[in-house]
Amino acid sequence: MGVAQIPQRSGFLQRSAFRITPERGGWVLESALEVPRPLDEVFAFFSDAANLSVLTPPFLQFHTLTAQPIHMAVGTLIDYRIRVRGLPLRWRTEIAVWEPPHRFVDDQLKGPYRRWHHEHKFTATAGGTLCEDRVSYSVLGGPLIHALFVRRDIEKIFRYRIEKMRELFGDEPGTTGS
Repeated sequence: MGVAQIPQRSGFLQRSAFRITPERGGWVLESALEVPRPLDEVFAFFSDAANLSVLTPPFLQFHTLTAQPIHMAVGTLIDYRIRVRGLPLRWRTEIAVWEPPHRFVDDQLKGPYRRWHHEHKFTATAGGTLCEDRVSYSVLGGPLIHALFVRRDIEKIFRYRIEKMRELFGDEPGTTGS
């Protein structure tokens, strides 16, 4: 199942969609946002691992531990420190797919999830760039822990991410962001 169709609004794409659905053994988060900036500019921003802290809400106290700059390629390992509900955790991801400027995938090797597979896709559009995220994940504690805690946290994280992207890249065709 792909990202939901993004409905039309006043002749422009309504540039965002967001949902979490169950899948065998876990859940899938799908998010899409069209920003009015060129593909190369948007991909360059996302390919700089230092910018992940800009897109992460302050409540996670996110810090990249791997020395900067990080050369992104298949096999690149990146270590982070975060706080989840006050608990300090280390998170290690590996770049599993690297296809500039259209796609990359990071997989959690160590961290707060049982499984975390995050695909980032970028497509040039008439109005700029469509940014799509597809995260396949599972959690310790299964559906109960997901329903009580994890789903809300992930929704907060990705809503924050969408708002930050709108701030950085603009929200309407012809806007530039701040």
